[in-house]
Amino acid sequence: MEPKKLIATYARVSTARQEEEQTIQSQIMLFKEEAEKKNYHIVKEYTDDGWTSDTLARPGLDQLRADARGGIFEAVLIYDPDRLARRYSYQELILDELREAGIEVLFITVSAPKNSEEKILYGVRGLFAEYERAKITERFRIGKLRKIKEGHILTTEALYGYMYIRKQEKVHGYYEIHPEEARVVQMIFSWIGHEGLTLRKVVRRLQDLAILPRKSKRGVWSTSTLSTLLRHRGYIGEAHYGKSYAVVPEKPLKVQKYKRMKKSSRKVHPDSEWYVIPIPPIIDKNLFDRVQERLKLNFECLCKRNKKNNYLLSNRIWCVCGRKRTGEGPQQGKYLYYRCTDRVLTFPLPPTCIEKGISAIVADEKVWSKVKDLMTSPDLMQEQITRLQTNLKSKPSSTETDISTHEKELEKLVKQEDRYNAAYGAGLFTLEKLKEYLLPIRDRVNAINSQIATIRTEQQEYKAAVLPNEDAILAFAEKSKRVLDNLDFDGKREIIINVIEKIVASQDGGMQVYGHIPIGSNESNVEFIPDYRHGQDTNRHQIPFHFTVKIPPKKYIIKKAA
Repeated sequence: MEPKKLIATYARVSTARQEEEQTIQSQIMLFKEEAEKKNYHIVKEYTDDGWTSDTLARPGLDQLRADARGGIFEAVLIYDPDRLARRYSYQELILDELREAGIEVLFITVSAPKNSEEKILYGVRGLFAEYERAKITERFRIGKLRKIKEGHILTTEALYGYMYIRKQEKVHGYYEIHPEEARVVQMIFSWIGHEGLTLRKVVRRLQDLAILPRKSKRGVWSTSTLSTLLRHRGYIGEAHYGKSYAVVPEKPLKVQKYKRMKKSSRKVHPDSEWYVIPIPPIIDKNLFDRVQERLKLNFECLCKRNKKNNYLLSNRIWCVCGRKRTGEGPQQGKYLYYRCTDRVLTFPLPPTCIEKGISAIVADEKVWSKVKDLMTSPDLMQEQITRLQTNLKSKPSSTETDISTHEKELEKLVKQEDRYNAAYGAGLFTLEKLKEYLLPIRDRVNAINSQIATIRTEQQEYKAAVLPNEDAILAFAEKSKRVLDNLDFDGKREIIINVIEKIVASQDGGMQVYGHIPIGSNESNVEFIPDYRHGQDTNRHQIPFHFTVKIPPKKYIIKKAA
């Protein structure tokens, strides 16, 4: 009997709606039928639920490409080429990569090209598919504009205070006032327009009255939600369409390897390009204008109170609870502290962190003094090198143990997932219940894979670590002595940003300071202040460091320096 061909399968859907319609499950079912028919043995299944084809950075696809080089399967079975990507150039990139790895690519809907003529026809088919996609997108856009110009509402969720009545037969979707939510909206506008309350006072009053927002993980209102609500002209009967458009963020807040949406930021169109759609008003225009004036006045007062203060360790200091510490100057900057952001982020609920504030004056002075001593002392830098060399000897064995532990946990999770799938196949529970069981398992699997990748990266970094020689250390220390004594705040801040990675501060344990000092390989290559540390050459000479700074007793008040 001919041995079974070892194959992997890859399935993808791009929207939540497709997931609900079980498109992934449909593809997997077809894979199993094809495997039975062609005498294949499915070694591993790769899926990307809810991932667009506009990007190749997808968890399932990346894992498939990585495993292809490991030789655990001979071929990969895919439902259709557009499951890889709808762009022909993306398809060719992945197909060429798999072929170079010796992996055969199989499709259910079409046969893979075997010669030049078939490859040309395949390419033409891919180009037509890409053109058809662009044409469908343009049809949707024109159709939406036509409906908007006719006065119809296009949305997935109604504005707070309204109910969205979905399309029924020939009647398109429209808004109706939600009586209870509309009453809350009127109260919020009245509190600010007539009583002059600030947003935080409104949040607290809503909390006291047990009035919950429509959606919130914490179950409380936020000032950002209220700010958006109070500025929305829909409450005076003017809903808008085309106010903004999606763009790729230029400076994203989070740098992520995997993003379901590339265009996660938005830009506003000029007012003249907005489409106004009349809806039932909830608020009188005079009250709305009065609230806008009050919001503007409150913002100007807030700017006056928020007098700028200098915090040397800003964006580098964290609390032991895991949240950041930020600079805060009570009594208009009379006293300066680094306080945990927990109490701000949990407002109006009670804070979960009990750590007290740390004097910014004390922390700045002590950390800067230690950094300065370290950068000007060859002996102290040599001590840090000795510490690193000791860690290098013990690191490989400890990291291998960590990886082994994570891999064992992965095996358990995979077996657990298989048991749930088998139970679902036997009809013991519904698909919704299966998703509920599998979601935390898959989240944990992704987290463990990320941890393993981080550990392996650290291994490579330790192996590639290039330590400076004695001459480079002496030259750097001499230059540091000439420069550090004459720095103003901006100069010190530049040093801190480029040298310190993280500070973990607690009232009892002091401050644990982590970072590294970049040093050139010889005197002519000494770089005292790098422009952008993350852009450095990986082979650059560096001295990783870690030291502890003790904090004075809790009861102290230090005035801001004159």
